[in-house]
Amino acid sequence: MAVNTDRAGNKPLIERRSIDYIPEAERHGRLFSQFTLWMGANLQITAIVTGALAVVLGGDVFWSLIGLLIGQLLGGGVMALHAAQGPKLGLPQMISSRVQFGVYGAAIPIVLVCLMYLGFTATGTVLSGQALGQLFNVSDSVGILIFASVIVLVTVLGYRVIHWIGRVASVIGVIAFVFLFWRLMSQTDVGALLQIRHFSWSSFLLAVSLAASWQIAFGPYVADYSRYLPSNTSAVKTFFAAGAGSVVGAQVAMILGVFAAASANGQFAGHEVAYIVGLGGTGATAALLYFSIAFGKVTISTLNSYGSFMCIATIISGFKGHLTVTRMQRLVFVLVIVGAATLIALLGQHSFLGAFKSFILFLLAFFTPWSAINLVDYYCITRERYDVPALANPNGRYGRWNLLGISVYVFGVLVQLPFISTKFYTGPLVAALGDVDISWIIGLVLPAAVYYVCAKKWHSAVPDQLILPVEQNSVVPPEKSGAGRAAAQA
Repeated sequence: MAVNTDRAGNKPLIERRSIDYIPEAERHGRLFSQFTLWMGANLQITAIVTGALAVVLGGDVFWSLIGLLIGQLLGGGVMALHAAQGPKLGLPQMISSRVQFGVYGAAIPIVLVCLMYLGFTATGTVLSGQALGQLFNVSDSVGILIFASVIVLVTVLGYRVIHWIGRVASVIGVIAFVFLFWRLMSQTDVGALLQIRHFSWSSFLLAVSLAASWQIAFGPYVADYSRYLPSNTSAVKTFFAAGAGSVVGAQVAMILGVFAAASANGQFAGHEVAYIVGLGGTGATAALLYFSIAFGKVTISTLNSYGSFMCIATIISGFKGHLTVTRMQRLVFVLVIVGAATLIALLGQHSFLGAFKSFILFLLAFFTPWSAINLVDYYCITRERYDVPALANPNGRYGRWNLLGISVYVFGVLVQLPFISTKFYTGPLVAALGDVDISWIIGLVLPAAVYYVCAKKWHSAVPDQLILPVEQNSVVPPEKSGAGRAAAQA
C-alpha cells in the first residue's frame, strides 16, 4: 500500500482524468482517506440543520435521535455499497449505470442527479454565505459569491485536492464540534430534554427519512472518490471506511442539531448559522466558528460540483462517444454548474429551511429506485462482471436503451407517488397512514425485488469475468489476456 501512496506524489496537482477509467499505474491512496473525506463532508452546518428539522417539525429529542440513527445506518449501508464499486471498476459512479439503463438511457437518472447536485450546492451555499457574511462583516449575498469562487477553484483542481481538503475539514470539524458540544452541555439541561418522550410514528419516521435521504443522496457520486484506490482494495474495507465516515460524521452533526433546536425556544429557524455560532461565544471565538462552518461546507459543496461535472461529461460522452475533457472545458463546465447553483442560492436564501426539507425528501422518489436497480444488478445479477469498454459503445453489449432497467426505474418512481408527503406533492395514501411518508422504503424494496426477478429471466448475456480496458503498461500482453481479447472485440 505504501507503494501506491507514493504514486500520488508524482501526480500533477490538477487532475488529468475526468470520466475515464483509472489505469492501475495511476491508482493511489489509502482507505483512511475515504473515512476522513466522508466524515469531513458530514461534519458541517447542513447536517446540523437536517438533524434540527426532526425537532423543528414536531419530534421530541429522544425519539428523534433514535430515528436519525436508524436512518443513518439504513441509508449509509446503501451509500457504502456504492462506494465499494469504485476500486473494482475504476469508474465514476453514474457511468456504470449504462449497464442497467443503456449507453443513452443512463442519461435519464443522470439528469436528475445533476438537479440534485444543483439543489444541494445551492442550499449549502446559502449557509456558507451566512457564515462568511458574519466573518467578513458583509452581506449574505456577498458571502455567497465569495464561497462560490472558492468552490470553483477546488473543483477545477480535482481529486487529490478534494481529498486533502477532506482531511483538513475532518480535523477542523472535530475540534469545532467538540467545542460546540461542550458549550451546549454547559448551557442546556440535556437530561431534561431526553426525559420528554412523546412518540408518534409521523415524527419518528420523519427523522428516519431525513437521515436516510441524507445518506442515500451520496450514492450517485460516492464511487467517484474511491475509484483511484488500487483495484485489489478490499470491497468490504471500502464499504466500512466510507460508510463509517459518513454515518459517524452525519450522526454527530445531527445530534448537535437536535439539541440546539430543542433548546432554542423557537430562535433556530431562519437564523441557523448565527444560533449555532452563538452557542460558542462571541468575538474571536465566533470568528473561528464562522470560518469552520464555511470551511466544512467547502468539502461537500466541492463534491457536489465535481459530481455535476462528472455527470454532464457522462451524458455528453454517451451521445458523442468517448469524450476527452480539456482543462479549459472542465473550467467552463464548473463555472456553469457553480454559477447556476449560486443564482439559486441568491434567489432562495430567505426561504431556506422549509424549501430544503421538502427538497431532500422529494429527492428520495428519484434516487432510491436508481440505487436499488444499480446495487441489485452489480451484486446479484452481473456480480461485478462488467464489460467496461462496452460502456462507451452504444452498439455494444449494453446497447443504446435498456428497456428493462428504464421500465423498472419508472415503476420505482411511480409506485412511490401515493406515499410521498412534501410541499411539492402529497400522495392520496399519506393521510390514511397518519401523515407518515414511507415512500423511500417502497422505492427501495419494490424496484429491487422487481428488477431481480425480471433480470434473472431477461437479462442480456453477462461476461464470464470483469473486462477492463487494455492498459499499455500491462505486464500481460493484451493479445494473451482474456480481458484484452474481449476489450478488442467490444
